[in-house]
Amino acid sequence: MTTLSLILSGLEDTRRLGQALAAILVSSPLPLLLHGEMGAGKTTLVRFLAEHLPGGEEAEVMSPSFTLCNVYPTRPELRHFDLYRLPDEQTVVDEGLAESLEDSLNPGILLALEWPEKLPPVLIPPDYLLCRLTGQQNDRRAVFEPGGAVAALLLEKLRKESSVLGRII
Repeated sequence: MTTLSLILSGLEDTRRLGQALAAILVSSPLPLLLHGEMGAGKTTLVRFLAEHLPGGEEAEVMSPSFTLCNVYPTRPELRHFDLYRLPDEQTVVDEGLAESLEDSLNPGILLALEWPEKLPPVLIPPDYLLCRLTGQQNDRRAVFEPGGAVAALLLEKLRKESSVLGRII
């Protein structure tokens, strides 16, 4: 399995990454799983992704930590989940999020999910793009891993866009 590692030297690199993700995900909506500590830039990346999708100028992206899910009027529709406040996998099931997450895997819906490690294994989609974000402010690192064949193809498209992104490492 191939990965793509980028150094994001500031907000503008993160904006360009969001734009590149929008370009590859607009025609092939695939779940984007975002892993990283608080302040690593997960919601910021989702904001820039939404901004560059058709209809993104209408999206007011904010962390869904308390609402658990925000839906943005983009095309494709972007559903942004944040599982941070959930104590464990069982809570996803208990709060009825399982059905909402499964519904978000329908074609034509783009899913961005923060804290995917809180998902029960049976709810992890069969094909997804995982982004691990580390660091704070400047010099963040974004490591992408494909979870499936379609994700591997999209990762190659992202790699081709990487010349306009942060430094590849």
